[in-house]
Amino acid sequence: MWSYSSLALDPRNVELLIEAGQSCGNLRQFPAALKLFDRALDITPNNPDLMALKAITYQVQGNLQEAARFLPEIDWQAASEYILATKITQLRLERNHGEAVRLLQARQAQFHFDSQFDKGVDQVALAFAQRLAGDTAGAKVTAEKARNILEQLYRDQPDNAFVAASLSRAYAAMGEKDSALKAAERAIMLLPRAKDAEDGPGLEENLALIQTICGENSRAISALTQLLQTPYNGPPITLALLRLDPIWDPLRADPAFQKLCEEKRR
Repeated sequence: MWSYSSLALDPRNVELLIEAGQSCGNLRQFPAALKLFDRALDITPNNPDLMALKAITYQVQGNLQEAARFLPEIDWQAASEYILATKITQLRLERNHGEAVRLLQARQAQFHFDSQFDKGVDQVALAFAQRLAGDTAGAKVTAEKARNILEQLYRDQPDNAFVAASLSRAYAAMGEKDSALKAAERAIMLLPRAKDAEDGPGLEENLALIQTICGENSRAISALTQLLQTPYNGPPITLALLRLDPIWDPLRADPAFQKLCEEKRR
């Protein structure tokens, strides 16, 4: 665990710099986060995880051009889940869904996954990319594969909130709205923000996404409004992400969402 005093005593400790930068990011103090990541990059140049952290910090501010500079061409089939997720987010924000599908399909075909959970999460990401690309049938097939993996994991780990959240997204991509909502709500019950203020709100954001897909616009917008005021592990939702990310497109015709996106709180 980092602290200002420990960082002052050990200013070249990359792990402490990363923790401090991520904490600033969770608080939406993005300029401070970038400075800390830059300090860490000075010590370990071209560190791919640090470059991904910088890319995320630019993404949440809506600066996609700068974010792209920190996602150079690497072997995405061998990249860590964290780096891959950052790249897929970049492609989604750029609305380059075809390239996201291609990368994720190659990953599924060639990559040796460390866990079934990682494989299921990547399949969910592929299903969402296919859905955004307009391939509803393909998305459903992929989501069914993810559901089969995640349902088994959920049977084995019924108290794992992150498995429940991932399963909710698989159900949503399949069009099973009731099951999706139930699983997303279960995830929050397992890990509420009162129990975990860092990860709990991220599960609320997941529920807002499921509500958006299910057409429960007012509930989703209410949750997003509250989350904009909440620091949490994430990256946390920002107005820039609400404006750019196509996953929130179903809300764009709603006057309440339009009003929210016009506000300048962040």
